[in-house]
Amino acid sequence: MKKIFDAQQIRNWDAYTIAQEPITSIDLMERASEAFTDRLLSLFSDTDFTIFCGKGNNGGDGLAIARILASMNKKVEVYVIEYSAQASADFLINYDRLAKITTVHTISSLKDFPVIGQNSVVVDAILGSGVNRPVEGILKDVIQKINQSKLPIISVDIASGLYVSQPIAGDNTIICPDYTLTFEAPKLAFLMPQNLQYVGEWECVPIGLSSKYAQNTITSYFWTDMVSLKKRAKFSHKGTFGHALLAVGSYGSIGAAVLSAKACLRSGVGLLTTYIPSCGYQIMQASVPEAMCQTDPAEKELSICPNLEKYTVIGVGCGLGKSNKTKAFLKAILQQAKSPIVLDADALNIIAEESNLLELIPPKSILTPHPKELQRLIGAWENDFDKLEKVKVFSQKYDCIVLIKGMYTAIVLPNQEVYFNSTGNAGMATGGSGDVLTGIITALIAQGYSSEEAAIIGVFKHGEAGDMAAQERGQMAMLPSDIIEKLRW
Repeated sequence: MKKIFDAQQIRNWDAYTIAQEPITSIDLMERASEAFTDRLLSLFSDTDFTIFCGKGNNGGDGLAIARILASMNKKVEVYVIEYSAQASADFLINYDRLAKITTVHTISSLKDFPVIGQNSVVVDAILGSGVNRPVEGILKDVIQKINQSKLPIISVDIASGLYVSQPIAGDNTIICPDYTLTFEAPKLAFLMPQNLQYVGEWECVPIGLSSKYAQNTITSYFWTDMVSLKKRAKFSHKGTFGHALLAVGSYGSIGAAVLSAKACLRSGVGLLTTYIPSCGYQIMQASVPEAMCQTDPAEKELSICPNLEKYTVIGVGCGLGKSNKTKAFLKAILQQAKSPIVLDADALNIIAEESNLLELIPPKSILTPHPKELQRLIGAWENDFDKLEKVKVFSQKYDCIVLIKGMYTAIVLPNQEVYFNSTGNAGMATGGSGDVLTGIITALIAQGYSSEEAAIIGVFKHGEAGDMAAQERGQMAMLPSDIIEKLRW
């Protein structure tokens, strides 16, 4: 798991590493440039390179990258944009080093912009993570020309013009890279859907920044790239791993009940009882024989809350429907539950329509809305950053964990921490995937994981299984049931 820092914390991380390693800033820049170049050449080996540099440390990285490529007999053209009389000290050192072995061109106006060869990859080293206002003048002109080139573009650390941890404001002109190779840890901006065109494919390049600084520096944002599971004791039995209740399904949506039940069982629950409308009894017994099945008196909907005392955790909502009887059923569940509930789908839609139910949600419950369901709960948002802030307020107010589902699903905790998930793919964007996730998270809570742990681990393993399913079948062909079959613990 990696911490996600803001622009000032990133600068402090560099400074701390320089002071404590110790290492000079120019040598740290060299280390970063070597790491970037190694990964660059693994992506593009038989091409030329055109590198555009600003006059700060991001530009210094670009000059060092150019020198390393030139020393390897790669064809490199370098252009420094003359947007300021000022230049950083490390930029000047690398400028002098590069100028000794090759020509460094300058761009003072658009007439200086080069004709770039069609075999070239463009490296964007113009502006780094310190940008906090829209670009203008020659910078804006050059960025627009680069974006119009239709050539592969790769950004050093972050696309020039993109803010690290705040929304784009006004008429921003930003590099639209195909790739971003960022140093050490992801930037918050990479994880916002609205920024997709300004990030492209991205990955972290380790450059040896201080692990002590990362460990001791406080942040609210985290990148989940691995999870830890509890080891099962040898003398465990089915009672050790909890008894979950899934209150799910309605006429025409028993499939959602089946998917959530199968996922729950595949995720290690000790005992599972499904509570479904009477119409689903034969389907559930035949489809999921490992689960116990209890039916509601109503044929097509859930209407009467069962006795909840024996259950470790309750999952409710998948395929539920929104009839008046079901609304009364959900209210009774919320009133009687003594432990966290996993709330999904129509359970969330009912709560959004009956806002008085919000106060009844048990502490540390987990809400798993898709985007429209989330909007019904928290209202409209201006941008992805605003959405995140609204969810943080909601999570804290109602003491619940909220998932912002999608690529890089965000798990928002009541303490205002946010965990972005690294697994998953667009093939999971199909009806039923959320039912699978509900089953997984419910099973984890049953086994003794905290709500926070269950949400973070559940989302990660759900996405991991989805990635394996996509590798086997392709994103277009995969089904939610494939995700269940690929679960590995």
